[in-house]
Amino acid sequence: MSHTASDLLDKRKGALDAHCVVRDILNRVGDQWSLLVVTTLAEGTKRFSELSREIGDVSKQMLARTLRQLEQDGFVQRTVFPEVPPRVEYTLTELGRSFLGPVIGLVEWADAHHDAVVAARYDYEGRAQDR
Repeated sequence: MSHTASDLLDKRKGALDAHCVVRDILNRVGDQWSLLVVTTLAEGTKRFSELSREIGDVSKQMLARTLRQLEQDGFVQRTVFPEVPPRVEYTLTELGRSFLGPVIGLVEWADAHHDAVVAARYDYEGRAQDR
């Protein structure tokens, strides 16, 4: 079967587009805070203070930025209730819930392989010192 230069370029462009799609998504949700927010919201709707308390070491500014980005990308819904003081709640959208499968898979993989990764790091450090 003969391929033209155009066919090869189309295949290459398709592969590059796929990498760009993956890179685009990973750039937004691949940081530690996004994954922690998504897994925390998997338990149900939370207020900002609950998220902050449950995640722990995230600054309020970083949590607010992460929530805005997740809302912008359609993973999180922000609801403001007209009360005094205003009550704001965050919940996963259908898209956010669909992301839980891969996230839970990653969390389970990390839990199962953490010891091996740590051992590999120590092994690497020992070999690096011998160089």
